[in-house]
Amino acid sequence: MTFLKAYWKNLVLINYAINPEILKPYVPKGTELDLYNGKCYVSLVGFMFENTRVLGLKLYGHINFEEVNLRFYVKQNDKRGVVFIKEIVPKPLITFIANSIYQEHYQTLKMKHNFKENENSNLYKYEWLVNDKWQSVSVTTDKTPKVIHENTLDEFITEHYFGYTKNGNKTLEYEVVHPKWKQLKVNDFNVDVDFGETYSTGFSFLNGLNPDSVILAIGSEISVKGKKTLSN
Repeated sequence: MTFLKAYWKNLVLINYAINPEILKPYVPKGTELDLYNGKCYVSLVGFMFENTRVLGLKLYGHINFEEVNLRFYVKQNDKRGVVFIKEIVPKPLITFIANSIYQEHYQTLKMKHNFKENENSNLYKYEWLVNDKWQSVSVTTDKTPKVIHENTLDEFITEHYFGYTKNGNKTLEYEVVHPKWKQLKVNDFNVDVDFGETYSTGFSFLNGLNPDSVILAIGSEISVKGKKTLSN
């Protein structure tokens, strides 16, 4: 069953290699951390939901909106997936549905975005309001789409097709279906985020840390399948 369909557009992915011990308390039962070349990554991701449909229905006022999340990467047998520390959206109904049905960790905050296309470059920026202070991530890119090459960090970050969440002592799994994305070369970026305020003090060490990679994935139509409980 397809639970949700949407278009994920203009994904800004800010990727940091971190100590895997930090993430172990968040790893759902039955999964393990997925590493790239022996390194553990966490990603700050901003993107647009567009043309969103829940069970085939468009919910008034909940069709186009921003999301920013902090996520990391796991595997379950041969399936490669993500776990979300927190997902921020500006729509309380989306927060209620995701937290109730998928046991995710959504939070509703005021958000905005800014996209600018110039003759030689594009700008993509996402902002969210935490304790009366705007947080933001932005990138400036080339204009020509490029393939994401195999066996690269960019492919590792973008090619995870399952989501995993803790549900008490059990683990929920859902599949996210989409084609392989293309990217725009990132020429400049800015991260103005207080990770401790946005997420928890356990992630304050990311403040001012230089990311290992920054990606702008163009995105595509996506489908989120219904959840199932893993037998552990």
